[in-house]
Amino acid sequence: MNCKTLIVSLLFTAPLMTNAENIFFEEFKTTHHVVPFDRIEKSFYEEAVDSGIKQAEKEIDAIVRQRSTPTFENTIVALENSGELLNRTLMTFYPILSADGDDEMNEISLRIAPKLSEYSANISLNEALWERIKYVYEHRNELSLSTEDQMLLQNTYDSFARSGANLEGADRDKYRKLTAELSEQTLRFEQNTVKETAAYELWLTKDDLAGLPESSIEAAALAAKEKGRDGEYLITLQQPVYMAFMKYSSRRDLREKLYRAYNSQCTSGEFDNSQILRRIVQLRLEIANLLGYKTYADYSLERTMAETPQNVYDLLNRLREAYKPAWEKERKELTEYAEKLEGKKIDLQSWDYSYYSNKLKNEKYSYNEEELRPYFELNHVIDGVFGLATKLYGLHFTENQNYSVYNPEVKSFDVTDNEGNFVGILYTDFFPRATKRSGAWMTEFRSERIVDGVSERPHVTLTMNFTRPTETKPSLLTFYEVETFIHEFGHALHSLLTQTKYQSLSGTSVYRDFVEVPSQFNENFLTQREFLDSFAKHYITGEPIPQELVDKVIKSSQFGAAYACLRQLSFGYLDMAYHTATEPIGDIYSFENDAIASVQLFPVVEGCAMSPQFNHIFSGGYAAGYYSYKWSEVIEADAFQYFKDNGIFNPEIAKSWKDNVLSRGGTEPPMTLYKRFRGQEPTIDALLIRDGIKKEK
Repeated sequence: MNCKTLIVSLLFTAPLMTNAENIFFEEFKTTHHVVPFDRIEKSFYEEAVDSGIKQAEKEIDAIVRQRSTPTFENTIVALENSGELLNRTLMTFYPILSADGDDEMNEISLRIAPKLSEYSANISLNEALWERIKYVYEHRNELSLSTEDQMLLQNTYDSFARSGANLEGADRDKYRKLTAELSEQTLRFEQNTVKETAAYELWLTKDDLAGLPESSIEAAALAAKEKGRDGEYLITLQQPVYMAFMKYSSRRDLREKLYRAYNSQCTSGEFDNSQILRRIVQLRLEIANLLGYKTYADYSLERTMAETPQNVYDLLNRLREAYKPAWEKERKELTEYAEKLEGKKIDLQSWDYSYYSNKLKNEKYSYNEEELRPYFELNHVIDGVFGLATKLYGLHFTENQNYSVYNPEVKSFDVTDNEGNFVGILYTDFFPRATKRSGAWMTEFRSERIVDGVSERPHVTLTMNFTRPTETKPSLLTFYEVETFIHEFGHALHSLLTQTKYQSLSGTSVYRDFVEVPSQFNENFLTQREFLDSFAKHYITGEPIPQELVDKVIKSSQFGAAYACLRQLSFGYLDMAYHTATEPIGDIYSFENDAIASVQLFPVVEGCAMSPQFNHIFSGGYAAGYYSYKWSEVIEADAFQYFKDNGIFNPEIAKSWKDNVLSRGGTEPPMTLYKRFRGQEPTIDALLIRDGIKKEK
């Protein structure tokens, strides 16, 4: 059973059809085995999952029933390679569910979740299979295993042990029930957040748009027109729309209204997640206790670089103490500026920060983010981001319209190296849809592995929610959107450049608190003049971004660093509070406020809570892991400092980063890989220097 396979299952049987009709039953007979999206009927998914489970169970049974002594090849590798049909189906289904998931897809996901969960439990609790795995593991020192083989064996053993393989009797049954319910609850949590975001509409007149840039006004007008209400303006909770409104609207009353709407999502009504999240936390605690751990965080962190909750708290606390004095200075300056601007005393609230900080930044640096939009036309940005990979790693991206796509807005690219060798396929999906969840992410339709000495190359997808083009302008991105793009592209490179034997160790299959290192590392280039000059040009005149504006971007990159850090820390503290809890969660509002009190930036807003929409930890795989963004940030800042010290496009350093980090996936412990690249463990100094908290010596 491949570790990348999502384990969930079928409740109802799909309409009958022959195997030949369902494209998932065989490897796709397409160029590079790309997914033939145009030939997929939604009913295929359920049938393929159902058959995939049966096929995988037969494969597992064959491993167990063989009479030969357990070996690495006949047990560990055989298990790794099992479940091809199921894996192929789910690696198509789940990315589409997130990117283009209508009601029918959501219903399918709910139907397949319980059986896949049961299937997972059946494998992880298969005593005969476990005995074979244990035998190989206990005799590992007698085997001539490569480093990668050793990692696969260790991961397989740990995966089973941590999934209840040592449980007996009633405890096994309890584990099955708990994990099945947890799978269902996390899925419902995510679906509620998607539906709540899509449902909200704030209808405005022209008089309500004071302060908004032309691009936001045009987008709001277009959104209204698409709803058949020409002449009005529609504001939604989609991230680019929300962020722009909070940053530019001079209507404090409307900023407050939108803030309260955004931050009270899923707290009540049809899509209320309050009880669901309580149940998720309780289920995770019960699972952890059943497996012998005090808290879910103890269980979750065991297989990470951090290892323990205390080490996480040590990092969060160190950063809090380093950044909090700087925040007090930032807040004092911002308050004084707001009061001067308004000519009266201002009690800053959460809905004020983006508005006044943007104005203050512009005043200090004569820099308005809207000034940048004309230089960040999406196609130019694509050229720049792709060009970075060309310059550093010799990768080339060629659009290929011969591949089918799951939505007309999706584009596909062949990726090759300097010698013309095929590296992989990249899909891009940039704009918001009602059927797409918010945020930005990278995932795969196909992971890299080596079969019979041949590397099967990955098919990677980048999914965003960028500012749409309007009737008069192309898609012009904010600096934040460009940053998001280059971040997710870092994940994509981690997958595209991987060279590993086993799929479960490829690409981003690394410790959770290392997975953000390649993506956050990429962000550093966006404040480097040499990189910006390579693609940032006016979408009308073609003139390169003025050097003066580039300098302002660089100088302003430290602006609000303390606020940004403490805000990130608040998410980390909240996550850890939920997952170090040993008792059922009571009132969500008071729990959340207590958890983040030490990094609370503004007065608590009654009726608002981030927890019921906190997809990262309640449905996105970051439970007891949100700290990893800051953990990774420490590492990537240290890595980029090494580039800066030797030239940001230094070919030798870039090759070392590619060979020792990006291409190695999860074949070795992350710190081993990093020290091989850097020659030492990272320190927090580079991050503090970059953020202006500490002066460079």
